Amino acid sequence: MECGRRNISAGLFAMAFFMAYGFLLVYLRDFATGKEDWIAGYAVHPHFEARLAHVHGNLFALLNILFGYLILKLPVGGSLARWSSWLALAGLLMPLGILGEVYLATPPWPVLIGAASMLISAVVLATATLRRDHSAG
Repeated sequence: MECGRRNISAGLFAMAFFMAYGFLLVYLRDFATGKEDWIAGYAVHPHFEARLAHVHGNLFALLNILFGYLILKLPVGGSLARWSSWLALAGLLMPLGILGEVYLATPPWPVLIGAASMLISAVVLATATLRRDHSAG
């Protein structure tokens, strides 16, 4: 099923991106010029939000990999599997939205949409698993 593979692929790419971002955060904290200033502001905005983006980016990447795998392996299909897949992908808006807030001063709506999408994706996948929706498509 294409939707499960899509989630696995997107999850792996997102994981690679947010892991690299984590390495950047470690560099800024431990090795960069002016690291003392970075450490002094470690618990406040924007450093706190940068860490939130890193953590949630990797969490949502793992969730996409897991949801994609479950969609491929469990006896679910049809519209519920497609909805769960697309909603999990939309969930990646949350960490990207946090990065947008930190670096581009964008509004927080992508964060809220992404968080709600991931939550709804989990509920839809749970429902599909319980219903054993075998419909084609």
